[in-house]
Amino acid sequence: MANTRSRAAQSNGAAVAPKASSASGEYKRENIFLFYPNLIGYSRIVLALASLYYMPLHPRTCCGLYSISCLLDALDGIAARYFHQSTKFGAVLDMVTDRCTTACLLVFLASAFPRWSIIFQGLISLDLASHYMHMYATLTMGGSDHSHKKVDESRSWVLKQYYSNNKVLFTFCLFNELFFIALYLLSFSSPLISPSLLVPTSSPIVPISPPAPKPSVLFTSPWSAGAMEMARANKMDSTVPWILAITSFPIMFGKQVINVIQLVKASRWLAEGDIETRRAAAMSKKS
Repeated sequence: MANTRSRAAQSNGAAVAPKASSASGEYKRENIFLFYPNLIGYSRIVLALASLYYMPLHPRTCCGLYSISCLLDALDGIAARYFHQSTKFGAVLDMVTDRCTTACLLVFLASAFPRWSIIFQGLISLDLASHYMHMYATLTMGGSDHSHKKVDESRSWVLKQYYSNNKVLFTFCLFNELFFIALYLLSFSSPLISPSLLVPTSSPIVPISPPAPKPSVLFTSPWSAGAMEMARANKMDSTVPWILAITSFPIMFGKQVINVIQLVKASRWLAEGDIETRRAAAMSKKS
């Protein structure tokens, strides 16, 4: 009877609390979806969606909303430890939110800087593939109770240092996002990366010269790539974005190296499991 009640509770998002009721001796039923860390996770999603709405033409509003969403990534972990509400759902929600928000920003950068779109597409693929492989390898090889942040040092010293120290993890994630935010701001300011369509001419206007055509004549759709480029041109000063991009680039690059290591180590771990499975199957056939 108790096992049936437990399975029913877990199927609709509820969980069994660690504390027992002193009166009846039964466990208190809790709703995992309403845990404080998960509520913070939902607010991150709302803020990220709002930042995507403002992303095409409102850089300051977008950066504010996006930055708050990223900073809350640290707060949900603190809340989980403080309230003893660490859950598997919360860990997956946190990771999926991180992957999706970063991917959405990189998609915008690929459209804003088409010359470098293959790089942004590669970064999206690397980020998703490395984390999926790592999570899948942890679940299949380490067991369902094994966290993806618990990495054995013998398997990878780099991943051990990356996941075991919250300050190191937060620093890499922070500067990784900061670099992409800086590139986003540069798309509104810097002609060195994205040539502006509104560069002022130094030659005097000749009376017989025809006037410059209006944007509505140049672009049939206000949402076309050219029209959006014109709308973004010279909207911000590029000094601060360049400083942020240069200072955050080394750590961002290190984060991509860690993603590669994570992908390779997870692939090898899965391959080791396949070898053991095939060896066990071959031994059973011989016997």
